[in-house]
Amino acid sequence: MTEGIGAAASSQGYEMLSVALAKTQQKQEGKMTMQLLQSAITSSPAAASPVGNLGQNIDLRV
Repeated sequence: MTEGIGAAASSQGYEMLSVALAKTQQKQEGKMTMQLLQSAITSSPAAASPVGNLGQNIDLRV
């Protein structure tokens, strides 16, 4: 009977370890995602302002 209890305790221990590792991995992925978003924000070029009136006049003839 003690073997059954020991096996159950061992199984629960492995399950808790698995949960802890999954949580650590999720935190790591969250950090990486935030770093990726931050780098995208800081490296995005500013919108270019139009030069002169290029493209503002359109001639439509029907």
